[in-house]
Amino acid sequence: MTAIAKSRAGRRSKRGLAALVCGALAAGGLAAAGVTALEPEAADASSHREAPLISGQPQYDTTDVYAFVSPDKPDSTTIVANWLPFEEPAGGPNFYPFADDAQYDVHIDSDGDAQGDLLYRWTFDTKTKNGDTFLYNTGPVTSLDDPDLNVTQTYDLELIKLKDQKVVSTTKVADDVPAAPSHVGKASMPNYKKLRDQAVRQVKGGGSTFAGQADDPFFLDLRVFDLLYGGDLSEVGNDTLKGYNVNSLALQVPTAQIRQSEKQPTVGIWSTTQRKNANGKWSQVSRLGNPLVNELVVPQKDKDKFNASSPWNDADFLKYVTKPELPKLLEKIYKLKAPAEPRDDLVSVFLTGVKDLNQPPGVRPAEALRLNTSVKPAASPKRLGVLDGDNAGFPNGRRLADDVVDIELQAVEGELTGNKNDLGDAVNVNDQKFGGSFPYVALPTSGSRGPLVKGGGSDASSARDALNGGAVPGRSGSGGGDVTDSVLIASGGAGVAGVLLVGLGLAWWRRRGSTGVAG
Repeated sequence: MTAIAKSRAGRRSKRGLAALVCGALAAGGLAAAGVTALEPEAADASSHREAPLISGQPQYDTTDVYAFVSPDKPDSTTIVANWLPFEEPAGGPNFYPFADDAQYDVHIDSDGDAQGDLLYRWTFDTKTKNGDTFLYNTGPVTSLDDPDLNVTQTYDLELIKLKDQKVVSTTKVADDVPAAPSHVGKASMPNYKKLRDQAVRQVKGGGSTFAGQADDPFFLDLRVFDLLYGGDLSEVGNDTLKGYNVNSLALQVPTAQIRQSEKQPTVGIWSTTQRKNANGKWSQVSRLGNPLVNELVVPQKDKDKFNASSPWNDADFLKYVTKPELPKLLEKIYKLKAPAEPRDDLVSVFLTGVKDLNQPPGVRPAEALRLNTSVKPAASPKRLGVLDGDNAGFPNGRRLADDVVDIELQAVEGELTGNKNDLGDAVNVNDQKFGGSFPYVALPTSGSRGPLVKGGGSDASSARDALNGGAVPGRSGSGGGDVTDSVLIASGGAGVAGVLLVGLGLAWWRRRGSTGVAG
Protein backbone atom coordinates (compact mmCIF):
# COMPACT_ATOMS: atom_id res chain seq x y z
CA MET A 1 0.00 0.00 0.00
CA THR A 2 1.41 3.39 -0.96
CA ALA A 3 1.76 6.25 1.52
CA ILE A 4 -1.04 8.13 -0.27
CA ALA A 5 -3.30 5.12 -0.13
CA LYS A 6 -2.55 4.64 3.53
CA SER A 7 -3.34 8.29 4.17
CA ARG A 8 -6.65 8.05 2.33
CA ALA A 9 -7.53 4.86 4.14
CA GLY A 10 -6.71 6.50 7.46
CA ARG A 11 -8.90 9.49 6.61
CA ARG A 12 -11.76 7.15 5.62
CA SER A 13 -11.37 5.26 8.91
CA LYS A 14 -11.37 8.48 10.91
CA ARG A 15 -14.40 9.73 9.03
CA GLY A 16 -16.17 6.45 9.72
CA LEU A 17 -15.28 6.70 13.40
CA ALA A 18 -16.44 10.30 13.55
CA ALA A 19 -19.75 9.38 11.99
CA LEU A 20 -20.17 6.49 14.42
CA VAL A 21 -19.35 8.64 17.43
CA CYS A 22 -21.62 11.46 16.29
CA GLY A 23 -24.41 9.03 15.56
CA ALA A 24 -24.08 7.40 18.98
CA LEU A 25 -23.98 10.71 20.78
CA ALA A 26 -26.91 12.00 18.76
CA ALA A 27 -28.93 8.89 19.54
CA GLY A 28 -28.28 9.19 23.25
CA GLY A 29 -28.76 12.97 23.22
CA LEU A 30 -32.06 12.90 21.38
CA ALA A 31 -33.38 10.20 23.64
CA ALA A 32 -32.29 12.09 26.74
CA ALA A 33 -34.18 15.10 25.39
CA GLY A 34 -37.36 13.05 25.38
CA VAL A 35 -36.88 11.28 22.01
CA THR A 36 -37.71 14.48 20.08
CA ALA A 37 -35.29 17.31 19.35
CA LEU A 38 -35.96 20.56 21.18
CA GLU A 39 -36.34 23.67 19.04
CA PRO A 40 -34.32 26.63 20.41
CA GLU A 41 -36.18 29.76 21.44
CA ALA A 42 -36.11 32.42 18.75
CA ALA A 43 -33.66 35.24 19.49
CA ASP A 44 -34.89 38.76 18.85
CA ALA A 45 -31.49 40.48 18.75
CA SER A 46 -31.08 44.08 19.75
CA SER A 47 -29.83 46.76 17.42
CA HIS A 48 -27.56 49.55 18.64
CA ARG A 49 -24.63 47.62 17.14
CA GLU A 50 -24.03 50.52 14.81
CA ALA A 51 -20.35 50.03 13.88
CA PRO A 52 -18.12 46.97 13.34
CA LEU A 53 -15.59 47.60 16.11
CA ILE A 54 -17.97 48.68 18.87
CA SER A 55 -20.30 45.74 18.20
CA GLY A 56 -17.64 43.55 19.84
CA GLN A 57 -17.35 45.85 22.89
CA PRO A 58 -20.88 46.03 24.34
CA GLN A 59 -19.83 47.50 27.72
CA TYR A 60 -18.59 50.59 25.87
CA ASP A 61 -21.37 50.80 23.27
CA THR A 62 -23.78 53.71 23.73
CA THR A 63 -27.22 52.61 22.59
CA ASP A 64 -29.30 55.79 22.91
CA VAL A 65 -29.30 59.32 24.31
CA TYR A 66 -32.42 61.11 25.58
CA ALA A 67 -32.75 64.73 26.70
CA PHE A 68 -35.96 66.49 27.75
CA VAL A 69 -37.34 69.12 30.07
CA SER A 70 -38.43 67.17 33.15
CA PRO A 71 -42.24 66.82 33.00
CA ASP A 72 -42.67 66.93 36.80
CA LYS A 73 -39.88 69.51 37.38
CA PRO A 74 -40.00 71.90 34.43
CA ASP A 75 -37.13 74.02 35.77
CA SER A 76 -34.81 71.04 35.32
CA THR A 77 -33.50 69.00 32.40
CA THR A 78 -33.15 65.22 32.38
CA ILE A 79 -30.53 63.36 30.36
CA VAL A 80 -30.58 59.58 29.97
CA ALA A 81 -27.79 57.71 28.20
CA ASN A 82 -27.78 53.95 27.81
CA TRP A 83 -25.03 51.42 27.24
CA LEU A 84 -24.58 47.67 26.75
CA PRO A 85 -27.26 46.50 24.30
CA PHE A 86 -29.05 43.15 24.13
CA GLU A 87 -29.01 42.30 27.83
CA GLU A 88 -30.79 38.98 28.14
CA PRO A 89 -32.23 39.22 31.70
CA ALA A 90 -31.21 35.69 32.69
CA GLY A 91 -27.69 36.06 31.27
CA GLY A 92 -25.71 35.14 34.40
CA PRO A 93 -23.69 34.37 36.33
CA ASN A 94 -21.73 37.57 35.63
CA PHE A 95 -24.67 39.63 34.36
CA TYR A 96 -24.06 43.20 33.16
CA PRO A 97 -21.70 45.52 35.05
CA PHE A 98 -20.47 48.87 33.76
CA ALA A 99 -16.80 48.68 32.73
CA ASP A 100 -14.21 49.73 35.31
CA ASP A 101 -11.77 50.84 32.61
CA ALA A 102 -14.17 53.24 30.89
CA GLN A 103 -15.04 56.90 31.04
CA TYR A 104 -18.77 57.30 30.34
CA ASP A 105 -19.27 60.91 29.23
CA VAL A 106 -22.17 63.20 28.39
CA HIS A 107 -21.19 66.41 26.59
CA ILE A 108 -23.20 69.65 26.57
CA ASP A 109 -22.65 72.42 24.02
CA SER A 110 -24.39 75.59 25.23
CA ASP A 111 -23.50 77.98 22.38
CA GLY A 112 -23.85 75.93 19.18
CA ASP A 113 -20.15 75.87 18.20
CA ALA A 114 -20.02 72.02 18.20
CA GLN A 115 -17.62 71.97 21.16
CA GLY A 116 -18.60 70.79 24.61
CA ASP A 117 -18.71 73.43 27.33
CA LEU A 118 -19.70 71.01 30.07
CA LEU A 119 -18.86 67.33 30.44
CA TYR A 120 -20.40 64.93 32.96
CA ARG A 121 -18.19 61.88 33.51
CA TRP A 122 -19.07 58.60 35.26
CA THR A 123 -16.32 56.17 36.32
CA PHE A 124 -17.05 52.84 38.02
CA ASP A 125 -15.42 50.54 40.56
CA THR A 126 -16.43 46.88 41.01
CA LYS A 127 -15.96 44.86 44.21
CA THR A 128 -16.56 41.17 44.91
CA LYS A 129 -17.11 40.13 48.53
CA ASN A 130 -16.64 36.39 48.09
CA GLY A 131 -14.51 35.15 45.23
CA ASP A 132 -15.03 31.51 46.20
CA THR A 133 -18.55 31.34 44.75
CA PHE A 134 -19.85 31.72 41.22
CA LEU A 135 -22.93 33.54 42.55
CA TYR A 136 -23.70 37.19 41.78
CA ASN A 137 -25.73 37.20 44.99
CA THR A 138 -25.61 34.58 47.77
CA GLY A 139 -29.17 35.09 49.00
CA PRO A 140 -32.19 37.36 48.56
CA VAL A 141 -31.06 40.99 48.20
CA THR A 142 -33.26 43.50 50.03
CA SER A 143 -31.01 46.59 49.96
CA LEU A 144 -27.98 47.90 48.09
CA ASP A 145 -25.79 47.27 51.17
CA ASP A 146 -27.15 43.76 51.69
CA PRO A 147 -24.27 41.32 52.50
CA ASP A 148 -25.89 38.86 50.08
CA LEU A 149 -25.19 41.17 47.12
CA ASN A 150 -21.83 39.61 46.27
CA VAL A 151 -20.84 41.83 43.34
CA THR A 152 -21.31 45.57 43.82
CA GLN A 153 -20.50 48.68 41.81
CA THR A 154 -20.02 52.27 42.88
CA TYR A 155 -19.24 55.31 40.79
CA ASP A 156 -17.95 58.85 40.91
CA LEU A 157 -19.59 61.61 38.87
CA GLU A 158 -17.54 64.63 37.83
CA LEU A 159 -18.57 67.90 36.22
CA ILE A 160 -15.80 69.17 33.95
CA LYS A 161 -15.99 72.71 32.56
CA LEU A 162 -14.21 73.30 29.25
CA LYS A 163 -13.06 76.17 27.09
CA ASP A 164 -11.85 75.36 23.57
CA GLN A 165 -11.61 71.72 24.71
CA LYS A 166 -9.25 72.59 27.53
CA VAL A 167 -10.23 71.83 31.13
CA VAL A 168 -11.10 74.93 33.14
CA SER A 169 -12.28 73.15 36.30
CA THR A 170 -13.26 69.72 37.62
CA THR A 171 -15.82 69.22 40.38
CA LYS A 172 -16.84 65.89 41.88
CA VAL A 173 -20.61 66.21 42.19
CA ALA A 174 -21.23 62.64 43.41
CA ASP A 175 -18.77 60.39 45.22
CA ASP A 176 -18.81 56.61 45.70
CA VAL A 177 -22.50 56.29 44.78
CA PRO A 178 -23.93 52.74 44.60
CA ALA A 179 -25.26 51.55 41.25
CA ALA A 180 -28.38 49.40 41.06
CA PRO A 181 -27.47 45.77 40.26
CA SER A 182 -28.71 43.67 37.38
CA HIS A 183 -32.17 42.23 38.03
CA VAL A 184 -31.21 38.59 38.56
CA GLY A 185 -34.77 37.48 39.26
CA LYS A 186 -37.63 37.49 41.73
CA ALA A 187 -36.02 35.01 44.10
CA SER A 188 -32.78 36.98 44.25
CA MET A 189 -34.34 40.45 44.28
CA PRO A 190 -37.93 40.20 45.52
CA ASN A 191 -38.42 44.00 45.46
CA TYR A 192 -36.26 45.40 42.68
CA LYS A 193 -38.04 48.77 42.69
CA LYS A 194 -36.79 49.32 46.23
CA LEU A 195 -33.23 48.71 45.05
CA ARG A 196 -33.70 51.08 42.13
CA ASP A 197 -35.13 53.78 44.41
CA GLN A 198 -32.12 53.43 46.73
CA ALA A 199 -29.82 54.03 43.76
CA VAL A 200 -31.32 57.50 43.09
CA ARG A 201 -29.07 60.02 44.84
CA GLN A 202 -28.69 63.78 45.03
CA VAL A 203 -25.78 65.54 43.34
CA LYS A 204 -23.80 68.52 44.53
CA GLY A 205 -25.29 71.77 43.23
CA GLY A 206 -28.80 70.34 42.90
CA GLY A 207 -30.34 67.53 40.91
CA SER A 208 -30.32 63.73 40.95
CA THR A 209 -28.27 60.87 39.55
CA PHE A 210 -28.99 57.21 38.83
CA ALA A 211 -26.93 54.36 37.45
CA GLY A 212 -28.21 50.84 36.95
CA GLN A 213 -30.15 48.46 34.78
CA ALA A 214 -33.40 49.42 33.03
CA ASP A 215 -35.75 48.11 30.40
CA ASP A 216 -34.47 49.17 26.98
CA PRO A 217 -36.69 52.19 26.22
CA PHE A 218 -36.08 52.05 22.46
CA PHE A 219 -38.98 50.41 20.61
CA LEU A 220 -38.92 49.42 16.95
CA ASP A 221 -39.13 46.52 14.52
CA LEU A 222 -35.51 45.72 13.73
CA ARG A 223 -36.33 43.60 10.75
CA VAL A 224 -35.85 46.88 8.90
CA PHE A 225 -32.27 45.67 8.35
CA ASP A 226 -33.57 42.67 6.42
CA LEU A 227 -33.78 44.73 3.22
CA LEU A 228 -36.51 46.94 4.71
CA TYR A 229 -38.69 44.00 5.77
CA GLY A 230 -37.95 42.22 2.50
CA GLY A 231 -40.55 44.29 0.69
CA ASP A 232 -43.32 42.70 2.76
CA LEU A 233 -44.93 45.20 5.12
CA SER A 234 -47.34 42.57 6.42
CA GLU A 235 -44.55 41.43 8.74
CA VAL A 236 -43.93 44.74 10.53
CA GLY A 237 -45.09 45.46 14.06
CA ASN A 238 -42.83 43.22 16.15
CA ASP A 239 -40.96 45.11 18.90
CA THR A 240 -37.68 43.21 18.72
CA LEU A 241 -36.26 44.97 21.79
CA LYS A 242 -39.10 43.72 23.98
CA GLY A 243 -37.79 41.91 27.05
CA TYR A 244 -34.21 43.15 26.80
CA ASN A 245 -32.45 45.50 29.20
CA VAL A 246 -29.71 48.12 29.03
CA ASN A 247 -27.45 49.88 31.52
CA SER A 248 -28.72 53.41 32.13
CA LEU A 249 -27.06 56.57 33.37
CA ALA A 250 -29.61 59.25 34.22
CA LEU A 251 -28.97 62.78 35.38
CA GLN A 252 -31.41 65.54 36.30
CA VAL A 253 -29.98 69.02 36.80
CA PRO A 254 -31.33 72.57 37.08
CA THR A 255 -31.68 73.86 33.52
CA ALA A 256 -29.96 77.13 34.42
CA GLN A 257 -26.74 75.15 35.05
CA ILE A 258 -26.43 73.83 31.50
CA ARG A 259 -27.88 76.48 29.17
CA GLN A 260 -26.01 79.60 28.12
CA SER A 261 -28.81 82.02 29.09
CA GLU A 262 -32.56 82.56 28.97
CA LYS A 263 -32.06 84.25 25.60
CA GLN A 264 -30.03 81.29 24.27
CA PRO A 265 -31.72 78.26 25.86
CA THR A 266 -30.79 75.59 23.28
CA VAL A 267 -28.16 73.00 24.18
CA GLY A 268 -26.52 70.29 22.08
CA ILE A 269 -26.03 66.93 23.80
CA TRP A 270 -24.11 63.77 22.88
CA SER A 271 -22.40 60.89 24.67
CA THR A 272 -18.99 59.29 24.22
CA THR A 273 -17.15 56.37 25.77
CA GLN A 274 -13.40 56.24 26.32
CA ARG A 275 -11.43 53.16 27.26
CA LYS A 276 -7.74 52.63 27.87
CA ASN A 277 -5.75 51.30 24.93
CA ALA A 278 -2.68 49.07 25.05
CA ASN A 279 -0.49 52.08 25.81
CA GLY A 280 -2.59 53.05 28.80
CA LYS A 281 -4.01 56.13 27.08
CA TRP A 282 -7.69 56.97 26.80
CA SER A 283 -9.22 56.36 23.39
CA GLN A 284 -12.76 57.26 22.27
CA VAL A 285 -14.57 54.16 21.00
CA SER A 286 -18.24 55.20 20.93
CA ARG A 287 -20.26 58.33 20.21
CA LEU A 288 -23.98 58.99 19.94
CA GLY A 289 -26.32 61.96 19.67
CA ASN A 290 -29.37 61.56 17.44
CA PRO A 291 -30.81 58.05 17.11
CA LEU A 292 -30.02 55.83 14.11
CA VAL A 293 -27.51 58.22 12.48
CA ASN A 294 -24.50 55.91 12.54
CA GLU A 295 -26.74 52.92 11.84
CA LEU A 296 -28.77 54.23 8.89
CA VAL A 297 -26.90 57.29 7.59
CA VAL A 298 -23.17 56.58 7.83
CA PRO A 299 -21.89 53.85 5.44
CA GLN A 300 -19.79 50.85 6.50
CA LYS A 301 -16.45 52.38 5.52
CA ASP A 302 -16.86 55.34 7.92
CA LYS A 303 -18.79 53.87 10.86
CA ASP A 304 -15.75 53.27 13.07
CA LYS A 305 -14.36 56.68 12.06
CA PHE A 306 -17.61 58.33 13.17
CA ASN A 307 -17.46 56.62 16.57
CA ALA A 308 -13.94 57.98 17.13
CA SER A 309 -14.69 61.47 15.80
CA SER A 310 -15.83 64.74 17.38
CA PRO A 311 -18.83 66.88 16.37
CA TRP A 312 -16.70 69.83 15.24
CA ASN A 313 -15.35 67.59 12.46
CA ASP A 314 -18.76 66.47 11.19
CA ALA A 315 -18.27 68.19 7.84
CA ASP A 316 -16.52 64.89 7.00
CA PHE A 317 -19.95 63.19 7.06
CA LEU A 318 -22.14 65.95 5.58
CA LYS A 319 -22.58 64.25 2.20
CA TYR A 320 -24.22 61.24 3.85
CA VAL A 321 -26.95 63.52 5.20
CA THR A 322 -27.49 65.63 2.06
CA LYS A 323 -27.40 62.55 -0.19
CA PRO A 324 -28.76 59.75 2.03
CA GLU A 325 -28.92 56.12 0.98
CA LEU A 326 -32.18 55.18 2.72
CA PRO A 327 -34.61 57.07 0.39
CA LYS A 328 -33.00 55.34 -2.58
CA LEU A 329 -33.58 51.95 -0.95
CA LEU A 330 -37.22 52.85 -0.26
CA GLU A 331 -37.64 53.83 -3.88
CA LYS A 332 -36.02 50.61 -5.10
CA ILE A 333 -37.96 48.25 -2.84
CA TYR A 334 -41.29 50.04 -2.37
CA LYS A 335 -41.36 52.34 -5.43
CA LEU A 336 -41.61 55.44 -3.21
CA LYS A 337 -40.08 58.33 -5.10
CA ALA A 338 -37.00 59.68 -3.33
CA PRO A 339 -37.05 63.43 -2.60
CA ALA A 340 -34.74 65.67 -4.60
CA GLU A 341 -31.20 66.24 -3.37
CA PRO A 342 -29.41 67.91 -1.66
CA ARG A 343 -31.47 67.19 1.46
CA ASP A 344 -31.14 70.43 3.38
CA ASP A 345 -34.25 69.47 5.34
CA LEU A 346 -32.35 66.57 6.90
CA VAL A 347 -29.45 68.87 7.78
CA SER A 348 -31.83 70.75 10.10
CA VAL A 349 -33.00 67.50 11.72
CA PHE A 350 -29.59 65.94 12.33
CA LEU A 351 -27.00 68.73 12.27
CA THR A 352 -28.24 72.26 12.99
CA GLY A 353 -31.60 72.04 14.68
CA VAL A 354 -34.86 73.30 13.22
CA LYS A 355 -35.02 77.04 12.55
CA ASP A 356 -37.15 78.98 15.05
CA LEU A 357 -37.35 75.91 17.28
CA ASN A 358 -34.04 74.46 18.44
CA GLN A 359 -31.40 76.01 16.15
CA PRO A 360 -28.96 78.17 18.12
CA PRO A 361 -27.68 81.40 16.52
CA GLY A 362 -24.48 80.99 14.52
CA VAL A 363 -24.75 77.21 14.79
CA ARG A 364 -21.95 75.06 13.44
CA PRO A 365 -23.44 71.95 11.77
CA ALA A 366 -22.72 68.95 13.99
CA GLU A 367 -24.46 65.72 14.90
CA ALA A 368 -25.92 66.34 18.36
CA LEU A 369 -29.28 66.03 20.06
CA ARG A 370 -30.50 69.66 20.27
CA LEU A 371 -32.93 70.67 23.01
CA ASN A 372 -34.60 74.05 23.42
CA THR A 373 -34.97 74.08 27.19
CA SER A 374 -37.47 76.95 27.10
CA VAL A 375 -40.16 74.76 25.51
CA LYS A 376 -42.41 73.57 28.32
CA PRO A 377 -43.33 69.88 28.66
CA ALA A 378 -46.49 68.93 26.76
CA ALA A 379 -49.58 68.20 28.84
CA SER A 380 -50.49 65.43 26.36
CA PRO A 381 -47.29 64.30 24.62
CA LYS A 382 -47.63 63.02 21.06
CA ARG A 383 -45.41 60.18 19.89
CA LEU A 384 -44.54 61.91 16.59
CA GLY A 385 -43.31 65.02 18.37
CA VAL A 386 -42.73 68.06 16.17
CA LEU A 387 -44.26 66.34 13.12
CA ASP A 388 -47.57 66.21 15.01
CA GLY A 389 -47.38 69.72 16.43
CA ASP A 390 -45.81 68.75 19.77
CA ASN A 391 -42.71 70.97 19.94
CA ALA A 392 -41.55 69.40 23.20
CA GLY A 393 -40.70 66.18 21.37
CA PHE A 394 -38.15 64.88 18.88
CA PRO A 395 -36.23 66.33 17.10
CA ASN A 396 -36.38 68.97 19.84
CA GLY A 397 -34.52 66.76 22.27
CA ARG A 398 -35.83 63.24 22.69
CA ARG A 399 -38.31 61.91 25.23
CA LEU A 400 -38.45 58.24 26.15
CA ALA A 401 -41.83 57.76 24.43
CA ASP A 402 -40.99 59.59 21.18
CA ASP A 403 -41.41 57.26 18.20
CA VAL A 404 -38.13 58.24 16.56
CA VAL A 405 -38.26 55.46 13.95
CA ASP A 406 -41.55 56.68 12.48
CA ILE A 407 -40.44 60.32 12.76
CA GLU A 408 -37.15 59.71 10.98
CA LEU A 409 -38.69 57.50 8.28
CA GLN A 410 -41.27 60.18 7.50
CA ALA A 411 -38.61 62.93 7.54
CA VAL A 412 -36.31 60.90 5.27
CA GLU A 413 -39.18 60.50 2.81
CA GLY A 414 -39.68 64.29 2.70
CA GLU A 415 -42.29 65.13 5.33
CA LEU A 416 -40.57 68.46 6.04
CA THR A 417 -40.51 69.35 2.33
CA GLY A 418 -44.26 68.87 1.85
CA ASN A 419 -44.19 65.20 0.87
CA LYS A 420 -46.76 64.06 3.44
CA ASN A 421 -46.55 60.38 4.35
CA ASP A 422 -47.37 57.97 7.15
CA LEU A 423 -44.36 55.66 7.02
CA GLY A 424 -43.67 53.64 10.15
CA ASP A 425 -42.78 50.24 11.55
CA ALA A 426 -46.14 49.68 13.35
CA VAL A 427 -44.41 49.67 16.77
CA ASN A 428 -45.76 52.80 18.40
CA VAL A 429 -45.13 52.36 22.13
CA ASN A 430 -42.66 50.68 24.44
CA ASP A 431 -43.67 47.33 25.91
CA GLN A 432 -43.11 48.68 29.46
CA LYS A 433 -44.66 51.84 30.88
CA PHE A 434 -42.25 54.65 31.69
CA GLY A 435 -42.19 56.28 35.13
CA GLY A 436 -43.62 59.67 36.00
CA SER A 437 -40.60 60.82 38.01
CA PHE A 438 -36.83 60.57 37.85
CA PRO A 439 -35.19 58.43 36.46
CA TYR A 440 -38.32 57.81 34.31
CA VAL A 441 -36.95 54.63 32.66
CA ALA A 442 -38.97 51.45 33.19
CA LEU A 443 -37.80 48.78 35.62
CA PRO A 444 -35.67 46.09 33.98
CA THR A 445 -37.15 42.79 32.91
CA SER A 446 -36.54 40.15 35.57
CA GLY A 447 -34.34 37.13 34.95
CA SER A 448 -37.22 34.96 36.19
CA ARG A 449 -40.32 35.29 34.04
CA GLY A 450 -42.82 33.06 35.86
CA PRO A 451 -44.26 32.95 39.40
CA LEU A 452 -42.12 31.69 42.27
CA VAL A 453 -42.90 28.33 43.80
CA LYS A 454 -44.66 28.47 47.18
CA GLY A 455 -43.90 26.03 49.94
CA GLY A 456 -45.87 22.75 49.81
CA GLY A 457 -48.87 21.82 47.69
CA SER A 458 -49.03 21.42 43.95
CA ASP A 459 -46.51 24.24 43.40
CA ALA A 460 -43.85 22.34 45.32
CA SER A 461 -44.76 19.23 43.37
CA SER A 462 -44.24 21.18 40.16
CA ALA A 463 -40.81 22.24 41.38
CA ARG A 464 -39.88 18.61 42.01
CA ASP A 465 -41.19 17.76 38.58
CA ALA A 466 -38.88 20.37 37.05
CA LEU A 467 -35.88 18.57 38.56
CA ASN A 468 -36.93 15.54 36.53
CA GLY A 469 -36.86 17.53 33.32
CA GLY A 470 -40.60 18.07 33.49
CA ALA A 471 -41.33 14.37 34.00
CA VAL A 472 -44.12 13.61 36.48
CA PRO A 473 -43.83 10.19 38.10
CA GLY A 474 -47.02 8.21 37.88
CA ARG A 475 -48.63 10.40 35.21
CA SER A 476 -50.06 8.16 32.52
CA GLY A 477 -50.46 8.98 28.87
CA SER A 478 -53.66 8.49 26.92
CA GLY A 479 -52.38 5.20 25.49
CA GLY A 480 -52.17 3.58 28.93
CA GLY A 481 -49.16 2.85 31.06
CA ASP A 482 -46.63 5.32 32.45
CA VAL A 483 -45.40 7.10 29.34
CA THR A 484 -43.01 9.33 31.28
CA ASP A 485 -41.28 6.44 33.00
CA SER A 486 -41.04 4.60 29.68
CA VAL A 487 -39.43 7.62 28.04
CA LEU A 488 -36.94 7.97 30.90
CA ILE A 489 -36.05 4.28 30.70
CA ALA A 490 -35.74 4.51 26.93
CA SER A 491 -33.62 7.65 27.26
CA GLY A 492 -31.30 5.99 29.76
CA GLY A 493 -31.06 2.87 27.61
CA ALA A 494 -30.29 4.89 24.52
CA GLY A 495 -27.63 6.84 26.39
CA VAL A 496 -25.96 3.59 27.56
CA ALA A 497 -26.20 2.21 24.04
CA GLY A 498 -24.54 5.36 22.74
CA VAL A 499 -21.61 4.94 25.13
CA LEU A 500 -21.25 1.27 24.15
CA LEU A 501 -21.27 2.21 20.47
CA VAL A 502 -18.53 4.75 21.05
CA GLY A 503 -16.46 2.17 22.92
CA LEU A 504 -16.95 -0.49 20.24
CA GLY A 505 -16.10 2.04 17.56
CA LEU A 506 -12.83 2.98 19.24
CA ALA A 507 -11.85 -0.66 19.70
CA TRP A 508 -12.67 -1.41 16.04
CA TRP A 509 -10.68 1.59 14.77
CA ARG A 510 -7.61 0.71 16.87
CA ARG A 511 -7.72 -2.89 15.75
CA ARG A 512 -8.14 -1.93 12.11
CA GLY A 513 -5.33 0.60 12.48
CA SER A 514 -2.93 -1.98 13.92
CA THR A 515 -3.88 -4.47 11.18
CA GLY A 516 -3.25 -1.86 8.51
CA VAL A 517 0.24 -1.09 9.88
CA ALA A 518 1.12 -4.76 10.03
CA GLY A 519 0.04 -5.20 6.42
